Amino acid sequence: MEVTSKDASRIARALFLLRVGVFIVMAVWTLDKFIRPEHTAAVFEHFYGLEGLGTALVYTLASAETALLIAFVLGVAPRLTYGVVLLLHGVSTLSAYQQYLHPFDSNNLLFFAAWPMLAACFALYTLRDFDTWRITRCLRAT
Repeated sequence: MEVTSKDASRIARALFLLRVGVFIVMAVWTLDKFIRPEHTAAVFEHFYGLEGLGTALVYTLASAETALLIAFVLGVAPRLTYGVVLLLHGVSTLSAYQQYLHPFDSNNLLFFAAWPMLAACFALYTLRDFDTWRITRCLRAT
């Protein structure tokens, strides 16, 4: 099947909206790190077995994540930024495996939303060459 310019435009628009959607979710998670660093420390301890994360380290992680997400949403270095977002979300999704074994306990059902988002991250990474609505493209046009 040949991709026409109209198809390419529709694909680019869909991938851009997918990228913005992933960014929104991850930006809220990042904002949570700034607002409730103690919650982040508890999450890291529970899901990753990393104890004693101090506020300064949580803020450092949140700052690095913010820079990554800004580059991601702008479409900068997609092989790198889309790949790191996919990796981070993949680790996050898989680390919650216990919640998937007991979907109807507490709020565990919410953890299942991670899977379609992981699929979106995978689609963005795999189709990054078709995701042409990027800031770098706009800058080259000027």
